[in-house]
Amino acid sequence: MQISNQSSWWNSYLFAMIKTFLVWTFTLTVCFLVVGFPLVVIMMTVGVLAAVILQSILPASAILLVSGSILGVTTIVIMFSSVLLTIKGIRPDEVQWLGWLRDNSKISQNSVYASCPLTCDVQHV
Repeated sequence: MQISNQSSWWNSYLFAMIKTFLVWTFTLTVCFLVVGFPLVVIMMTVGVLAAVILQSILPASAILLVSGSILGVTTIVIMFSSVLLTIKGIRPDEVQWLGWLRDNSKISQNSVYASCPLTCDVQHV
């Protein structure tokens, strides 16, 4: 009985770690693409300039080399950050600025219409 309890504990812990890693990977990728858009533009500009410069040295594979290295470095940074955050035990739903990951069922949203300032105070005759 002791071995099976330890095995089920290990499986649930491993599942939680894998789930946390995948959520961190998805979250960091979305944040990088949305919030880091200026950084993406700068990286692509540098990549285009590097491809133009490398075109004279490596005419057949300059674009492949530059685009592969940009995508590879970006993927490695996101994966390394996800592993680091997972190992430190930081769960994505506990981070304050990631409020969209929390399951808040008691949120009540009041509808606000754009025409309300024009029509809310109008009295019908």
